[in-house]
Amino acid sequence: MFDLDGTLTRRDTLLPYLGGVLRQHPQRLARLLLVLPALARFALGRADRGAVKSAAIRAVLGGSSRQEIEAWTDEFVPRVLADGLHADARAALEAHRRRGDRLVLLSASPDLYVPAIGRALGFAATVCTGIAWNGERLTGDLATANRRGAEKARVLTALRREHPGLEVVAYGNSAGDLEHLALADRATLVNGSARARRLAARSHIDCVTWR
Repeated sequence: MFDLDGTLTRRDTLLPYLGGVLRQHPQRLARLLLVLPALARFALGRADRGAVKSAAIRAVLGGSSRQEIEAWTDEFVPRVLADGLHADARAALEAHRRRGDRLVLLSASPDLYVPAIGRALGFAATVCTGIAWNGERLTGDLATANRRGAEKARVLTALRREHPGLEVVAYGNSAGDLEHLALADRATLVNGSARARRLAARSHIDCVTWR
């Protein structure tokens, strides 16, 4: 099980995805003001990261057609694959693939583009945050739980039930990933912050630096 942002990739993917749309449609910049209420609630502890994510997607992409989203995704994903991945992440993927392991991509980023990255990298399954549509138009609301923290742990537990007897090897990069990493048979924290590394050490989770 591989996390995406900061684990396979060198950086976050959602902000560049939204930023690319704003560069193509600068008139939508004013919509970013619509994100401020969600940010304020998050700062006050009255909203979670999923609410902020949904607000940002609604502001930038709300009302977009499937054709528009697919066209931008087709342009965005090759850019990520060309220069946005850690070389060590690619090597780890290939090592697992050679062993015949079942590869699962588990990400809090949205299903607007994460499944396309998963397919391009040869993952057998992708689990990520679902975004809602109204017919052929994107609403930006979350269609699933935000796949972060305890939700990732729930997904890992469910996959273990689906594949009994298989060893679970998991990779993540943030303190928010430690909950599901702790449930794996073998786990690795990639490029973690000092705080994340300290917490990982308490759970005997390996820490590595990927370039």
